[in-house]
Amino acid sequence: MSDRPTPAGDPAAEPVVEHVAADVVVIGGGVAGLVAALECAKVGLQVTLLERREELGGCVGRIELDGLTLDSGAESFATRGGTVAELLTSLGLDADVENPNPAGAWLVMPGKQGLDAAPLPKTGMLGIPANPLGDDVRRIIGWNGAIRAYLDRVKPILRIGRARSLGELVRERMGQAVLDRLVTPISAGVYSTDPVALDLDVVAPGLNEAMTRTGSLSGGVGQLLEERKAGSAVRGIRGGMHRLVDALERELDRFGVTVVRGAEVTGLERDAATRERDAASSAEASGWLVTATTSTGRLLVTAPDVVLAASGHAALSLVDDALDGWTHTSDADGAAWPAAASVELVTLVLDAPALDAAPRGTGVLVAADAPGVTAKALTHSTAKWSWLAEQAGGRHVVRLSYGRAGAANPLDGRSDAEVAELALADASQLLGVQLDERMLRASGRTVWRDAISQATIGQHERVHALEDALAAEPGIEATGSWVAGTGLASVVPHALEAARRVRHRRVQPDGNA
Repeated sequence: MSDRPTPAGDPAAEPVVEHVAADVVVIGGGVAGLVAALECAKVGLQVTLLERREELGGCVGRIELDGLTLDSGAESFATRGGTVAELLTSLGLDADVENPNPAGAWLVMPGKQGLDAAPLPKTGMLGIPANPLGDDVRRIIGWNGAIRAYLDRVKPILRIGRARSLGELVRERMGQAVLDRLVTPISAGVYSTDPVALDLDVVAPGLNEAMTRTGSLSGGVGQLLEERKAGSAVRGIRGGMHRLVDALERELDRFGVTVVRGAEVTGLERDAATRERDAASSAEASGWLVTATTSTGRLLVTAPDVVLAASGHAALSLVDDALDGWTHTSDADGAAWPAAASVELVTLVLDAPALDAAPRGTGVLVAADAPGVTAKALTHSTAKWSWLAEQAGGRHVVRLSYGRAGAANPLDGRSDAEVAELALADASQLLGVQLDERMLRASGRTVWRDAISQATIGQHERVHALEDALAAEPGIEATGSWVAGTGLASVVPHALEAARRVRHRRVQPDGNA
């Protein structure tokens, strides 16, 4: 990997304009971009990767706090599909893959006097209970809510037809209590989105069909749970998921990928030289020009193929530049792409012996109407991962999540000290343990401002419209969570497929580029 930093230059000097040629240019250095770049480089293609930040990895990053190297973003991966596990094996990390503590998370909700808390039911999907009358379900929604939910078992499923909205389906089949107390906290924690806006076929593939077969929503959930293979639904890496990024960087270096950090891509268009040549010969258009700004000036990269792996609206803006007559402000149905969600994670390192007993399992989800709490979720990381507890040596690491789609982030405008104070107060409430500033050893913040959920209603169609437009324009691919879906289990296979389409175009049958 030819790593090309962009050091600060003399402000009075003339801006430098640098021209670079490559076979493939990858825009964005998150996991999707790293995977796509590596897959292209493996067959001998000359790859240049542009990342606007100094750190690679995107939502899989690291933060140093109190001598600990911690995940600043994703700390686990879903095991479905097996693609992430295959990637980790290829990178030599398979021996370090570990299961989390199976204790599970809790829910904090309004109680008769302030807050109440209870373990989340274990037999459910996205909070939808397979057994509405179970003790763990009744503990959260009460007898009235449980009886209303049980009506799903006797209500004809044909009245629903094919459901689209997760939230509307749950409300219709099981009632408001299940929606508010069980489904909404999980939707907010995983997708930062109201469940009414979530597409059922995206967040729970196969549930529509399972409902038809079993005759009820709870029956459909139960059938899908039975079909799941035994084992943990999520796993992690000893030492942190950020080790995945380190391993990918090493492989990019081994295959000679050029990485330019601190490069803000400002334009994507057909290269003028190839455009003129193709027009004269009536050949199919080929060749892209990517313009980026760095601390020393402008960088111009030309390549036959481009992989857009930047974050949602940043990538969409480049698509608007690249495709004449296409705009992301509307699709064929006139529906605009959703606004980006602002999500922030706050990590605390604590000296709090009262947390040794993991009083709220591996973490806490928060009902939207829980009084006196600003966070939407908390992970007790040292309770969830045994390797981290070993490294922490008696300290505790907790991570709190803030921000929901369609609403301003409650941490906007607050100083680091104010955020740490609020997060400590929230953690105290959510964990049911008195915590104060004397216990706080360190705190850190990680912010994402351009998160687009691929799971919202209409997004599936918008993504397909985008993919059709890109397919009609040779040499451009888009990948990343905004088109692939939430989590590495969605992102990694999507990035691999995008890269393989590039390889198919660029590598001849005899193996020569």
